[in-house]
Amino acid sequence: MDILIISLVLLFIIVSLYIEIVGPAFTFLIGIIILGIFGILTPSEILSGLANDQVAVIILLLLIGDIIRKTDIIDWVFDKLFRETKTYRVFMSKMIFVVAGFSAFLNNTPLVAIMMPYVHRWSQRNDIPASKLLIPLSYAAILGGCATLIGTSTNLIVNGLVTDEQIVPGLEPLELFDFTLVGLPMIIVGSVYLIFFGNRLLPAKKDVIDDFSSKAREYLVEAELRSNSKIIGKTLEEAGLRSLKGLYVVEISRGVHRLSAVSPTVILQEGDVLVFAGDTNTIAEMINSDIGLSLTQVGMFAKKTHTEVVEVVVSHNSTLISKTVRQAGFRGKFDAAILGVHRNGEKVTGKIGDVKLKAGDVLLLLTGDDFTKRSNDTKDFYLISRVREFRKLELWKSLTLIGGLLGAIALAALNVISLFMGLMVLMILIQILKIASPKDIPKSIDYNLALIIVLSLALGTAMIKTGMADLIA
Repeated sequence: MDILIISLVLLFIIVSLYIEIVGPAFTFLIGIIILGIFGILTPSEILSGLANDQVAVIILLLLIGDIIRKTDIIDWVFDKLFRETKTYRVFMSKMIFVVAGFSAFLNNTPLVAIMMPYVHRWSQRNDIPASKLLIPLSYAAILGGCATLIGTSTNLIVNGLVTDEQIVPGLEPLELFDFTLVGLPMIIVGSVYLIFFGNRLLPAKKDVIDDFSSKAREYLVEAELRSNSKIIGKTLEEAGLRSLKGLYVVEISRGVHRLSAVSPTVILQEGDVLVFAGDTNTIAEMINSDIGLSLTQVGMFAKKTHTEVVEVVVSHNSTLISKTVRQAGFRGKFDAAILGVHRNGEKVTGKIGDVKLKAGDVLLLLTGDDFTKRSNDTKDFYLISRVREFRKLELWKSLTLIGGLLGAIALAALNVISLFMGLMVLMILIQILKIASPKDIPKSIDYNLALIIVLSLALGTAMIKTGMADLIA
């Protein structure tokens, strides 16, 4: 009878996940409650996953991965690796091996989230359909996750069952590199297949992101050529500013002179102010660019360790209406700087600071830590989207974060301390060094995923108790 009940519960979970009757977490919850009602699982067995250190390891890895994602460490690494790459096969090779390598020690979700903008922008710059790169990106992360115990949550859940003496007695815990003998050949074979055959088999179609980008709001922004810029003395074309996807030069201000019809042969000079028209993602990318352009509106925000690019729309009863961008005083009032202005159906011309704001204008803002608190009760504008977050770390803090993670993994591999304890020490270090704010950490936890993992362990217990696991095996 118990096997019949658990078979029906498994069938319900599979069907519900496939056709999305309810959310995944609620699906597992219903299944486990049914098993509890029929007495197959006791309350302590249902909740036993909460005391499993492998569940805690998964959550800690997700938290640390999210903290790394919000810093500029991996951004910097990827930018150096991929910026000069021009051919599809070379880019694919770099992307697959780098992503697979990181994925062996980081959770797939934040890693893919970091990589997607780079992959998409590279595909746009080189006129290659994003579909030919985004699918291999996902596969590379999956393959890399197979190489180590911590590479994927599935391996850790299995280890959680193995280490629980009440569920599977008498088995030794899995080691960090127990999966490598199987996982490494999988990475090599899978990578070779994707690099040499992927281009022929993958679809070449315009994706949703491409379609959205083509319809994205276009902003007018100003950027000044700094004295240390490596493009001073080059023409606009030689500097690569004519071939930017989603961003183009509409005007150059040089002292009192204004060049409106910008020729590709114009030679760039120190102090030139370039007026760009472009979409949100490309402008956000410019903020971290190292080509020697600084957005004129950024000012003191360039020194802040934590900033965010957001979009707001000016309300119809706003006190900002008829004021210029300069008069609006966003820095003092809202801890924000206006990067660009979008006015639907009307071309915005002239210096950004002299543009008079109208109701319905969409503003691209670079915000500081106090923006949310200061803008909560304002009727001057409404927040419509968060574009990108930037978190700058001092070099030694960045090295401490990455070194701490690698150290925790190495100590666990050498059986000096458990991975759980190593990651806990790293989390304490993150707080002491103020690498991440304590109030931000709860926001990074995926509570649905944590619930699914805990309930999955309870489901595994039920399958072992009833003999269902032996039957399937």
